[in-house]
Amino acid sequence: MSTAKNKRTIGKQKTTSTPTSSWKFPLNSHNYKILGLGAIVIALGYGLMSTGISDDPNQWNNPMAVTIAPILLAIGYCGIIPYGLLARKKVIQENSSDS
Repeated sequence: MSTAKNKRTIGKQKTTSTPTSSWKFPLNSHNYKILGLGAIVIALGYGLMSTGISDDPNQWNNPMAVTIAPILLAIGYCGIIPYGLLARKKVIQENSSDS
């Protein structure tokens, strides 16, 4: 006595449809270019800061390591990187009406 309820479903898979998402990654190539510029400015700041190292701990060989390097690091970390994360590319909308 076999009924339809007792049939095995071995090897059969349930087919379910997954809904498509309209989410897009928020960063595009414009953002990555700005972030790359920020990384270059930060690397330049650290490079300048490393030139101030000398054998005597009370003397700096390069005054740019004390003045310009921290300014570049502040510009990179506090200006360029946040702008690169928040910037949106301007989209020009065309008017369909020809007057």
